[in-house]
Amino acid sequence: MCNLYSQTLPRDAVIKYFRVSHNRAVAIKPKPAIFPANDAPVVRRAEDGERELVELSWGFVLLMKGKAPRRVTNVRDDKVRTSRFWRGSFEERRCLVPVTSFSEPKGRNPATWHWFALKGDAPRPLFAFAGVWRSYNGPIKKDGEKVTLNVFAFMTTTPNKLVAMIHPQRMPVILGSEEVRTTWLG
Repeated sequence: MCNLYSQTLPRDAVIKYFRVSHNRAVAIKPKPAIFPANDAPVVRRAEDGERELVELSWGFVLLMKGKAPRRVTNVRDDKVRTSRFWRGSFEERRCLVPVTSFSEPKGRNPATWHWFALKGDAPRPLFAFAGVWRSYNGPIKKDGEKVTLNVFAFMTTTPNKLVAMIHPQRMPVILGSEEVRTTWLG
């Protein structure tokens, strides 16, 4: 399960790569470490169908009776169509998560963290995870007050050979080309 990634490029590089107009992009800064519940940049379709760059909170909030709310950061590609928790976002609210690298742990107590990035002209070129998003209104802490947040999570799939050596269960779904990113957004 991927619970740490980075996006280390400036705003102009992100909006150029994702084809977002300057006037539809919030101010963002490079983030060398993004953890669950952090705000992070996401590209989604605005109501008029144009792409926009916004910051959302990482992790859908799961409420379970008698327990503290918890963040769910990854969506399994093999369960997204059948789970009531994910299906609406998968069908109607997809997004692109800008990434320059992601990390997977190997072992526990203590885990060794391994970073993965794509090869390219730049040391860590930009790429995208397939994401989903939604609005949330409720507590984020046990017995906490209600808050309103826009939250996102990203899809995971069976790992490729490189990632499987470290984390054999899952890896993020990487959308490699502009054509694939456009298809994902719908």
